[in-house]
Amino acid sequence: MSEKIYVFDTTLRDGEQSAGVSFSPREKLEIAQQLERLGVDVIEAGFPASSPGDLQGVQDIAAAVKDCTICALARAVKSDIDTAWEGIKQSADPRIHVFINSSDIQMAHQLGKEREDVLAQAEAMVKHAASYTSNVEFSPMDATRSDPAFLHQIIERCIDAGATVINVPDSVGYAIPQELGEIFQGILKNVSNLNKARLSFHGQNDLGLCTANTLTAIQNGVRQVEVTINGIGERAGNTSLEEVVMAIQTRADFLKFHTEIKSKEIYRTSKMVETYSGMPIQWNKAIVGKNAFRHGSGIHQDGILKLRETWEIMDPVEIGIPMGTQLVLGKLSGRHAFKARLEELGFFLVGDELQKAFEAFKELADKKSKIDDRDLIAIVTDKLRKLEDPPWKLEQVQVSAGDKSLPTATLRLMDPTGSSRTDAAVGTGPVDAIYQAMNRITGQTPELTEFSVKSVTEGIDAQGEVTIRIQSADDGQEYSGRSADTDIIVASARAYLQALNSMLMTRQRVQKAQSE
Repeated sequence: MSEKIYVFDTTLRDGEQSAGVSFSPREKLEIAQQLERLGVDVIEAGFPASSPGDLQGVQDIAAAVKDCTICALARAVKSDIDTAWEGIKQSADPRIHVFINSSDIQMAHQLGKEREDVLAQAEAMVKHAASYTSNVEFSPMDATRSDPAFLHQIIERCIDAGATVINVPDSVGYAIPQELGEIFQGILKNVSNLNKARLSFHGQNDLGLCTANTLTAIQNGVRQVEVTINGIGERAGNTSLEEVVMAIQTRADFLKFHTEIKSKEIYRTSKMVETYSGMPIQWNKAIVGKNAFRHGSGIHQDGILKLRETWEIMDPVEIGIPMGTQLVLGKLSGRHAFKARLEELGFFLVGDELQKAFEAFKELADKKSKIDDRDLIAIVTDKLRKLEDPPWKLEQVQVSAGDKSLPTATLRLMDPTGSSRTDAAVGTGPVDAIYQAMNRITGQTPELTEFSVKSVTEGIDAQGEVTIRIQSADDGQEYSGRSADTDIIVASARAYLQALNSMLMTRQRVQKAQSE
């Protein structure tokens, strides 16, 4: 069996250090509970010594979340460590994370201390943390710019003092993957007691190398990765949880590792953090970006329709993306994608009809950067109406409804022969009454599978757009209809009739094609 990589999520600590981000206590708790559902191993809930509010937030998480290790950050200062313990002591598995600067530049200019002073302070404070819990993590900050011999020395001393996790942070995003691999190889070779601790890596994305560095670290002995949702964090951010997890899952053939992350929770977690942080995800962000599983090229769309794996190395369903793979229609789209989308909308065109509709689509695509479903419906209904009139036409609709009366609809339709047909029906509401009457007149009994109304414009006189979808009782195929009007009742009648006509016209085309 492959070896496990432990996932340490610091969205609520380092992620909240993103400029402009401040989670409320309620938001922090909700994110922590979602991280628990996601399956992370460790949640770094905050930096309790930074403020009373952060202490309370960490305490709330420690009390509510029991299936993860709850970690609190602390400087190598006694009061910080004491406060960290106050934050997490109710946790089922509390961890204190102690850090101190280890690079010459930061020791000299931030701490104003010599190496021996830093060594002594780190050792003493790890011992103090270990007096509270056996689960202690130590980070030599700015490790990748530290002198290797000193780095090895401070790690060894802190393991002897009680650290059970050693985190090597690339605090300023300085390391190059090959260089980072050499740093970890040096640690493996020169820290004699490393077998007593788990090795971890924390990356910053200043050079855009976070994910590459994290995977390199795993290949060189690291078994815990420190990550955030959507890669949020100080400056350019941290390593993205979703990128590392899906790289491990997708390339298990090469990496030979696994995590216990429930990947179907990734998208939901990502959207929650995006909403609460106020940091929008870039469209081309790997895994969770809007365009990550959207295809605009005609060649790609054709391949996707034949076999999804031709252009997708991951299944969006496995990441929890509800809309799955999306083919975005535009001027680069081909006939295959166009035809497939029309069929999804309930329009099954063949021969000359398909050719004329595709030509109209291409003409529109040269003028419009984004073609939506309303455009496609308009192309089919308007452009092809010259070739084929809909069999049924709406002449009049009238309804009666109220809290003291039965919803009743009276309809007059023109049938395929040009004669007017009138009927009435009672329903659970005015719209249902319209559909019951329309079914009686046309003799059709499809199942209504979707009904939605939205405002097209603003104001009291706004148009309402009705979208409906029906399923044929004959073959189970679905057909859709849309209509907009300032009167929702009228729009509902037109949309339903449009779907019925689409179903009947499709049957006629299929029968004609079969007879030929």
